[in-house]
Amino acid sequence: MEDLVSLLILILFGAYTWYWLDSLSALEAARKIGRKICSDLDLQFLDDAVARTKLALTRNQSGRRVIRRTYRFEFTETGNTRLEGELILLGHTLESVTMEPYQILPEQTPQHVYPDLLPLP
Repeated sequence: MEDLVSLLILILFGAYTWYWLDSLSALEAARKIGRKICSDLDLQFLDDAVARTKLALTRNQSGRRVIRRTYRFEFTETGNTRLEGELILLGHTLESVTMEPYQILPEQTPQHVYPDLLPLP
């Protein structure tokens, strides 16, 4: 009976260790994806961090059970505002990204904005 209890504790410890390592891997994947999305859209990824907000066990398209993790991150387009984005990972694969509406700024130099502005010597 003691062997059975020891085996059960060992299995639980192994499962917890797997979950912890898998969560760390998914967190790093979410951080990289958030950073890349912001970079591709010319936005600034703030605090180099994501925070998990939801966790669920679900099935992927092939019918396998996987963990669906939802992460929240912050970004800015001008440096003056903090906007939120959310990305969902199905296992370690990106399922969806949603972002708060943000202003798309044209790439202009002050000379284009103010034509009579003289450059500084």
